Amino acid sequence: MSPLSFLSPRRLREAAIVTLGGLAGVALDSGEVANSGSTLRAIETRGELICGVDGNLVGFSSQNDDGDWVGFDADLCRAYAAAILGDPDDVRFVPVTTVERFQMLADGEVDLLVRNTSWTFARDVGQDFDFAGIAYFDGQGFMVPADLGISSARDINGARVCVQASTTTALNLDDYIAANNLDVDVIEYDTALGGLEGYVGGECDVYTNDLSSLAGLRVSLDNPAEHILLPDVISKEPLGPVIRSGDSHFHDVAQWVLYTLIAAEEFGVTSDNVAALAQNSRNREVLRMLGGQDDFGSRLGLEVDFAVTMIAATGNYGDIFNRNLGSGSELGLRRGLNAQWTEGGLLYSPPFR
Repeated sequence: MSPLSFLSPRRLREAAIVTLGGLAGVALDSGEVANSGSTLRAIETRGELICGVDGNLVGFSSQNDDGDWVGFDADLCRAYAAAILGDPDDVRFVPVTTVERFQMLADGEVDLLVRNTSWTFARDVGQDFDFAGIAYFDGQGFMVPADLGISSARDINGARVCVQASTTTALNLDDYIAANNLDVDVIEYDTALGGLEGYVGGECDVYTNDLSSLAGLRVSLDNPAEHILLPDVISKEPLGPVIRSGDSHFHDVAQWVLYTLIAAEEFGVTSDNVAALAQNSRNREVLRMLGGQDDFGSRLGLEVDFAVTMIAATGNYGDIFNRNLGSGSELGLRRGLNAQWTEGGLLYSPPFR
């Protein structure tokens, strides 16, 4: 019998740190993390997940009056921390702008981007980044003052439009203007909040962004009812967690943590029943997902019961959606495309088999 055979999966990983080229307990610096292909090892050695978020987007990631991080993206970060480290609080939230987000990820200053980032060809191919899946199906829209009398995006001809720079949003706006032969004055801002301030301050007539972002920004205004979201959706914006390329192991972890949250909702696994189902579910796929059969957690380099720990801490995908974006939140967004595939939406996890 191997002298390590009695150790848990986590203890085995800790023992392997020396073999893999690092000293146990010594954190890798950002350059080493970016180039080592060992993101999971770096997180475990550090004892903390560093999650890049927006930081100023209500419903997704922002700080409440007590200084606590709240929102859909914030809770996804906590789910990753719970799955990897066993504790949803073992996460450091780092606000990053759209301009700096990819460079900070590339440099190893954050382990994971969970920051309303659209999955596109150019970002996925040849840019040293990988998307771990789609956490939110979004689309670009427009917000205008209710008294402006605009009912369609095609009516913005001659308007001044605020948009966030260095985003697919700005590129989509340019495409839309060209396709519809519009004469529009485009004003760019470094951040979503800057664009909102420009819009509120009268520097532009229209503000364009992802519809989920617009909904969150709208409720932060003094009089949300004075502003409307136009019905037009001019793009597909699949938003998802982003990691560095070259680390296939962490890519698997990032993917299957997200898929576990999605599948948990499909199978009715909640924070209240997850411990019981891990022991006595009659659904074999649920047992495999929760660690009762086939030891999928160890294959990912995580604890056997990582899914139980994570779901107990944050709930399933639907729980996270509802309390931050849906019926339990001030945004009150419908599930729409983000409903389960069994309910007419696009959410779908590959099978745990």
